[in-house]
Amino acid sequence: MTFVPSRPALLARGLALMGLLATAASPVLAQECGGDFKAFLSGVAAEAKAAGSSDAAIAKALGNARIDQKVLSMDRAQGVFKQTFLEFSKRTVSQGRLDIGRQKMKQYADVFARAEQEFGVPAGVITAFWAMETDFGAVQGNFNTRNALVTLAHDCRRPELFRPELLALIKMTEHSDLDPDTNTGAWAGEIGQVQMLPKDIIAYGVDGDGDGHVRLKDSAPDVILTAAKFIQSLGFKRGEPWIQEVSVPETLPWEKSGLGGTMTAAEWFALGVTPRDGNTGFGNLNAALVLPQGRKGPAFLTYPNFGIYLKWNQSFIYTTSAAYFATRLMGAEPYQKGNPEQGLSNDEMKQLQEKLQAKGYDVGKIDGILGSGTRVAIQKEQLRLGMPADGWATRPLLDAL
Repeated sequence: MTFVPSRPALLARGLALMGLLATAASPVLAQECGGDFKAFLSGVAAEAKAAGSSDAAIAKALGNARIDQKVLSMDRAQGVFKQTFLEFSKRTVSQGRLDIGRQKMKQYADVFARAEQEFGVPAGVITAFWAMETDFGAVQGNFNTRNALVTLAHDCRRPELFRPELLALIKMTEHSDLDPDTNTGAWAGEIGQVQMLPKDIIAYGVDGDGDGHVRLKDSAPDVILTAAKFIQSLGFKRGEPWIQEVSVPETLPWEKSGLGGTMTAAEWFALGVTPRDGNTGFGNLNAALVLPQGRKGPAFLTYPNFGIYLKWNQSFIYTTSAAYFATRLMGAEPYQKGNPEQGLSNDEMKQLQEKLQAKGYDVGKIDGILGSGTRVAIQKEQLRLGMPADGWATRPLLDAL
């Protein structure tokens, strides 16, 4: 049963918040993060009021706010991404998800057509993110959004990120786009079926169903159009590809592969790189040859539109899988798995990173993850050692170092 506070209780809560507002001029009470929680909320309330939020919205949004220790635990214990592309993509780009995604694309065909007409983003791109973020809304998170943002804004690790999101949530409360006491989502404050933060929802939210609100938890038209507008804002260019599976010859200047490449697609085609779909019509575009598991595994050309994936999520494996997923929804064939060389274990990868770091390379944290910094360092050492410089971490490379 849901508890609904009485009108006197709501009034008392509002008066308490207004009392905080009245004393918020004190520098101590206006602290950016940490310290006395009541004083922190006072500072947030004063800042929200100065930004134009009403007293009623501030009281409603912050009146029952509390620190959620589970959010802090999740923030401190974020998992690391150690699956290979073949492992992750096999799990996420499943036949079941493809079937549901295509059914959604058919069910909301008119909405997707509007999304592409207005924002230039194809249905497959939107649908792949929809699937990967929440399984089309089935798994949206059960953390109270207001408390998650209050907790992370009060915590002094990244207040510059989460305090503005908390202020945006107050604005959403004022517009009746969410109920701060009941709205749930991810532990870091993301809301809805494509997991967006309040500031982005306010900036890019589209009322797709015409009810006067942007509600990304339960309105598929709102989800589709808002995602399209957000993706457009990340730089997606209408009518251009994002990723294309290719076959590669055994001999290439492998050191030119990787996300930082400066060659055009036509230049890759001239070297024997062949699109599996036969489409060479984008030869004038810059294209990077991406080899998630080295030259013997799946191979893709990524185009400028691939950049939106890296802005959505910085994980190379996630972004490559999401981009591939979108092409499958648009009719592409399953990738060729190839026969990749055996990769390194977690401990071996850490050893490799330590050796690379000792040679002066910036590989970031020694975490066993084959991230972009580690891949670049690997390529340089492979080239120095006379090995094919495809950026894939193998035992022979570790032994050679």
